[in-house]
Amino acid sequence: MSFFPTLHCRRPRLALVLCGTILGAPALAQTTEVEFPPIVLKGQVETAVSGGTGYTAELTATGIKSGVPLTEVPQSVSVVTAQELADRDPVQIEDALAYSVGVTASPWGVDDRYDQFLIRGFDLGTSGIFRDGLTNKVQNFSGYKIDPFMVDRIDVLKGPASVLYGANDAAGMVNIISKRPVFERFTEARLAYGSHNTREAGLDTGGVLDTAGTLAWRLTALSREGANAVKGSQDDRDLLALGLTWAPSDATSITFLGHYQKDNLAPNSFLPVAGEDYDAALGDLPESFVNSQSPFNRFATEQVSFGWQAEHAFSENLTLRQNSRYAKQRTEYRHLYFNGMIQPDYTPDPDTMNFAAFVVPEEATTIATDTQLEYRSSFGGAESTLLIGADISRQVLDGTSAWSNPYSIDIANPNFDFPVAMPGVSSDRKASVDQKGLYVQEHLRFANGVTVTGGVRRSWNENEVEDNLTGTTSRQKDNATTAMLGATWDLGNGFIPYASYTESFTVNIGTDFAGDMFAPTEGRQYELGLRYVPDAGGLQYSAALFDTEKSNMLTADPDHTGYSVQTGEVRHRGLELEARGAFSEQLSGVVNYTYLDAEITRSNDGDQGNRTARVPEHQASAWLQYAFAGRMEGVSLGAGVRYVGETFGDNGNTRRVDDFLLADLSLRYEKDNYAVTLGATNLFDKDYFSTCDTSVGCVRGEGREVTLSLSTRF
Repeated sequence: MSFFPTLHCRRPRLALVLCGTILGAPALAQTTEVEFPPIVLKGQVETAVSGGTGYTAELTATGIKSGVPLTEVPQSVSVVTAQELADRDPVQIEDALAYSVGVTASPWGVDDRYDQFLIRGFDLGTSGIFRDGLTNKVQNFSGYKIDPFMVDRIDVLKGPASVLYGANDAAGMVNIISKRPVFERFTEARLAYGSHNTREAGLDTGGVLDTAGTLAWRLTALSREGANAVKGSQDDRDLLALGLTWAPSDATSITFLGHYQKDNLAPNSFLPVAGEDYDAALGDLPESFVNSQSPFNRFATEQVSFGWQAEHAFSENLTLRQNSRYAKQRTEYRHLYFNGMIQPDYTPDPDTMNFAAFVVPEEATTIATDTQLEYRSSFGGAESTLLIGADISRQVLDGTSAWSNPYSIDIANPNFDFPVAMPGVSSDRKASVDQKGLYVQEHLRFANGVTVTGGVRRSWNENEVEDNLTGTTSRQKDNATTAMLGATWDLGNGFIPYASYTESFTVNIGTDFAGDMFAPTEGRQYELGLRYVPDAGGLQYSAALFDTEKSNMLTADPDHTGYSVQTGEVRHRGLELEARGAFSEQLSGVVNYTYLDAEITRSNDGDQGNRTARVPEHQASAWLQYAFAGRMEGVSLGAGVRYVGETFGDNGNTRRVDDFLLADLSLRYEKDNYAVTLGATNLFDKDYFSTCDTSVGCVRGEGREVTLSLSTRF
């Protein structure tokens, strides 16, 4: 478990409280999807766009690292394919997940700093992201944010995954697959202009370097200069990603991936609401204030990464793989944020907003390696794939934080026209988190269509924090064993039922009143599902029933004020329904519905029996893409609706957040090698709150965003 705070990603004041984000272990994702025709890559699995529709994926290595048909994974897996990314053209990863079943995207409103989301009702966002199977989680305020332009596909694995990925939440994970070189010459270029004077240029190109066809390269570059709806905000990015694949034979391949990225982005803004946080007679805050920010605000990052994915087959039965990456990010974060209807001394004040200045300069480093040995054989009349793996990761965060709250703004005359001084340093720490793991996974495929997958893992975690202000060092070690078991059964008529039991763990930092270290929080899930894949191909239907529980959670010690005990439990049960693929020759898309029964089952915090914060009971979405024929050939229309039900902004269930319905649109015309696309999200400019808090008001969801782009391929 990490000492790196996560809660304060939404509320910076909580940076002063020691909390954490969860580490995950690396994995190798072999299967990729690209926007070009299927190509067999030497030493890799053939890329596949099932049925030619582009909205379904046949293969995945996220749930089973050895790589199997998606229908043989005994857990729910949703895939945002390359075609879906191209059709919807999302600006952020969280936008790309907006039509994935079981996922609630952007629960913290307009916040460009990170990609945030819920999976099955668990707020996972900043701690559940992996890239190419290796951890890509936020460290404090260093988010390693990924641009969709450098992404080939996104796999969403729902439910515990600690057997393969180590310390990770019971909700699951998002595995982002990077674009890789292909053994084919191609070039795609695009120009775009959008809301708030946002301008963007992108280039994705590659080819073969040698006459023998053993070396392939790829370059992906993007430059964006823009803003969001908030006056004075920035949405700037410069990105350069390079890839090189060497495949001297069908048995050996290695792909090197590196990238550089520089961002200037905007943080979110909680503000009080009339009639909720202050007297309704004072009226709503003026839009000129709501859609503004202090000139003090700044979120600037610079990141670099380099790694490789290597594979060598010693024989038809024995294969060795290694996946490794080094990443570093420098972050400069300044934020003047709403701190409540209080005076600087925390005396309640119904007419005055208190604002706090928060500053974090830091440097984060992540090193992760996953090595796997795969052995294929026949075992008891079944095809056996045995995977033995060892992974290791190290995260280091070195930085300071500073905070002060002397700024008051009158509700009757709000503005940010005042200077903000740099606060004094309140924290100066260097934290390191080391994780090691050994895991075994067995996948058996029987002739009658049954597959059985089982796995077990032993993890060792160590955390160390050097406090440069006090001159002290603290350490904590945790070990955990997790397991999973699941089965699928292809009945031969397109129906494939499955069942699984999976476990996870996350580490808690600190000690109880007696001085004993907290044990890891444990997660477990039972899941029953049914997939239907018609013989004609191009369509996938799925249904899943799940029961997910987290236990050993921290809750207030009833006998010792200010201390915690591990008796807290949360239980999320629900139903997911999804249909995706080609519904007709011209109509493709994805339609889904999620029902969630979320309950805090044990707690000493006065919220036992309540619904978990930010979890909608009902959620549904549909995106449909229609390609015209005849005289209108080349024209395609994409339209989507997203519904998120009513939620509570806090575990105390004292603040309700209204449900909302949003519409998106995409109109595209292609001729020869050129395409013009007009896209809009929140088409009708719906004004809504993403979430609210009992003490710091609400944060708005994103308004209408329109983009016009021109692209060409050759």
